[in-house]
Amino acid sequence: MKYYISSAFLDTREIIEVAKAADDLGYDGVGIPDHVVNLETLRTPYPYTKDGQRRWQPFTDWPDPWVLIGALAQVTTRLRFVTTVYVPAMRNPYSAAKAIGTAAFLAEGRVELGVGVGWCAEEFALMGEQFEDRGRRTDEILDLMRALWEPGWTEFDGEFYHTPRLEMQPTPPRIPIYVGGLSELALRRAARNDGWIGDLIKTDRAIGVARRLRTLRTENDLPLDDFTILTPLTDAFTIGDYRRAEDAGITGILTMPWMFYTGAGATLSEKIDGMRRLRKDLALDA
Repeated sequence: MKYYISSAFLDTREIIEVAKAADDLGYDGVGIPDHVVNLETLRTPYPYTKDGQRRWQPFTDWPDPWVLIGALAQVTTRLRFVTTVYVPAMRNPYSAAKAIGTAAFLAEGRVELGVGVGWCAEEFALMGEQFEDRGRRTDEILDLMRALWEPGWTEFDGEFYHTPRLEMQPTPPRIPIYVGGLSELALRRAARNDGWIGDLIKTDRAIGVARRLRTLRTENDLPLDDFTILTPLTDAFTIGDYRRAEDAGITGILTMPWMFYTGAGATLSEKIDGMRRLRKDLALDA
């Protein structure tokens, strides 16, 4: 089992210190969420709460993930970085591929691209992209970006994007792609790629997702060994809880260890202490 620290809702400068501590303590990675803006008024309900309200308060930091990863890569040596999640269909795919590829190059292959199709119609409109066809465009953008990240000349002719012969430098190391979402379409998209990345979810439901993903991989003659299932688990707290998840095929956990010991108001030193305590409590350094 791998353990990633979630940087959601942290002060941007604090993330740098948290990442340095995570690297020193032996954590596997840092999860970095993404929004371009936080609109004051939305018609679109937030899909991950019962009342449709957002989980964060106004003026919460949402640093650009690729700028942040470029900085974090310079102060860490082994930590991996995953977006939780980035929405490609809301961006120009060429600019996105350039930013992601540059960050992955600077991080020397420690970047994992977690993606979703997006939920906020107003944010799509602000960015000048269509909300309605975002699923099909996401599939095509992922294929296009993989092509742009290959060395040498590239051509691409898709339904939405027509690319003349070109090259994009620097060429990054391979970037695994994990897909978020719980719909059947989202799980099928994840199964076609390198993994699935979850939102806050209970263990039993996550185990069901893992079972479905294994079935989809098997049906498409795809290997199971290197497939990643990375998620927070809202009801897992003990060694036994995490072993049960691992036995069911969940390969990684996103966590905020300080929440178990101090809570949301933890200072930076308390956050780092919580990270240290969780590794001890789970015997991760034994």
